[in-house]
Amino acid sequence: MRLLIIKMTSLGDVIHMLPALTEAAQNLPDLRADWVVEEGFAAIPAWHPAVQREIPSALRRWRHHLGQRATWTELAAFRREIREQDYDLVLDAQGLVKSALVARLARGPRAGLARGSARESLACIAYGKRYPAPRELHAITRNRLLTAQALGYAPGDAADFHYGLPAAQAFPVAGLAADYVVCLHGTARAEKEYPEHDWAALLARLAATGLGLALPWGNHRERARAQRLAAALPSAVALPSLNWPELAGVIAAARGVIGVDTGLMHLAAAFRKPGIGLYPATPPARFGALSEAGAPALINLSRPEELAPTAVAAAFERLDMALSR
Repeated sequence: MRLLIIKMTSLGDVIHMLPALTEAAQNLPDLRADWVVEEGFAAIPAWHPAVQREIPSALRRWRHHLGQRATWTELAAFRREIREQDYDLVLDAQGLVKSALVARLARGPRAGLARGSARESLACIAYGKRYPAPRELHAITRNRLLTAQALGYAPGDAADFHYGLPAAQAFPVAGLAADYVVCLHGTARAEKEYPEHDWAALLARLAATGLGLALPWGNHRERARAQRLAAALPSAVALPSLNWPELAGVIAAARGVIGVDTGLMHLAAAFRKPGIGLYPATPPARFGALSEAGAPALINLSRPEELAPTAVAAAFERLDMALSR
């Protein structure tokens, strides 16, 4: 069975597709999957053992440089690469017009989300088969439901899932204590942020317990915030610029993770890390980081009283103590 998955962005969306692929491989032992993914996230599918080939897309970059010859050369190469293989199924799990257009480039029958389930209904025109996956469900459940219907098996229990990633190799960072918490303060949308003054109070409480604090960042604004927070605490380190394997290694070696609604929080879940998710603006039932079956707990907090720094610190301490027993 040759499957082409189209799930290009974002980081969290790509990670949410991994359990569906794990389940598909368990039900179809001969499954071999290729995956079209935005170039910046191509390392993530590559870690999954069922993925044979990652096909990097650069739609985000190409659309800003359509007047350049190099863009059209890259587009032609992308089209050739996606058409190299005949597929038994081309599965658009993104449900967008852009992903549907990419699906049409591939060779093989196309399937995707039904109207009312896809984010952009116009995308459904591209699919020969359309399957429902209610949008109120968590993204992991929706991907598993879509994939199971498209490939012809019954999905398992909603809580019984596995991301399927192997353990990452620890990546040491100069100045970071051996026992540390990764604090994910950056997110794509301002309304999903945890206030900086609350981060400062929370980090001070964590530092008082003797834990080191690792502060990743993804852009100049986040780096400046990480540096401000780290400057106030000797045990806190604003991380250097890291590639995906290095960042995965930092997360994998951590005692736990505390973070906002960001793709990195879902990456931590995929590496079986315990932690606390902070959701001031988005509903955890749909977007919360979820632990796979048998992994340490991830607790998602969303009510104002739960998000107070003292309450978050206490929740992490309770979680940490439970895991230490």
